[in-house]
Amino acid sequence: MRAFTYERADSARDAAARAASTPGAKFIAGGTNLLDLMKLEIETPRHLIDVNGLGFDRIEKTGDGGLRIGALVRNTDLAADMRVRKDYGVLSRALLAGASGQLRNKATTAGNLLQRTRCPYFYDTNQPCNKRKPGSGCAAIGGYSRQLAVIGSSESCIATHPSDMAVALRALDATVETVNAAGQARAIPIADFHRLPGDTPHIETALAPGEFITGVTLPKPMGGRHYYEKVRDRASYAFALVSVAAVIHKDGTGRVALGGVAHKPWRVEAAETAMPEGARAVSARLLAGARPTHDNAFKVPLAERALAAVMMQARTA
Repeated sequence: MRAFTYERADSARDAAARAASTPGAKFIAGGTNLLDLMKLEIETPRHLIDVNGLGFDRIEKTGDGGLRIGALVRNTDLAADMRVRKDYGVLSRALLAGASGQLRNKATTAGNLLQRTRCPYFYDTNQPCNKRKPGSGCAAIGGYSRQLAVIGSSESCIATHPSDMAVALRALDATVETVNAAGQARAIPIADFHRLPGDTPHIETALAPGEFITGVTLPKPMGGRHYYEKVRDRASYAFALVSVAAVIHKDGTGRVALGGVAHKPWRVEAAETAMPEGARAVSARLLAGARPTHDNAFKVPLAERALAAVMMQARTA
């Protein structure tokens, strides 16, 4: 790990201003992803800004009946909150499907959104990776790609986003709240927050330099039954090969988002109109244009089967 300087921020605006004006600065809260990347010298921040003392650790009702989740709410606390369990069950289930209890105790809402890919070539600094070193190439293309993207990828990157929480937030139409160095607040729909790789896979979100996440807002409860199905190589401590976050109503309509298949949580609202027709029709529209590799072509039928399992549970509940 390389040497770095450290300070504690006094306010969200102060944190954003310091990050924007200090080359190589990074925010740190739980550090469950950042510290690992620093040890491997994938991330080499010159300065760390500790934001743990800023008070964004509460879950509060909003004026329209939704919930506002502070950026520093720990994953364990968010999953256990009775309002989340009752009205946003897909989010609680997704959080409990991720990582270990110890990591959930430290990991924050904002950090979960910002965690970086687990592509093996991203983690291997001896291999070219456009996400780690722009312009160096993508070793995953033509390499071992079993865990990687089948849709939304590009000639520059076929990595996937590892978050379970973000997939549930995409199904719920959450909004990410931020503040910049000038103290200006912004609300970013979760659909626009994570970017597809294109020619710039190292630019992973819509955040401007120094912009600081203050919280995530959920709309008022939408009812229905909530499901999170995660298919992985082992029963725990593994990232999704395919995951399905779904909210399904009694009439068979609903919402569905996929994890483990793309550079961002994958949802195509137009595909949801086919839900009364069944999982095959939804999957065909949801994964239209998929470009799997030889190693991960199984993910396309796996996604259909995982969705079919969820829809069967909803019909028989």
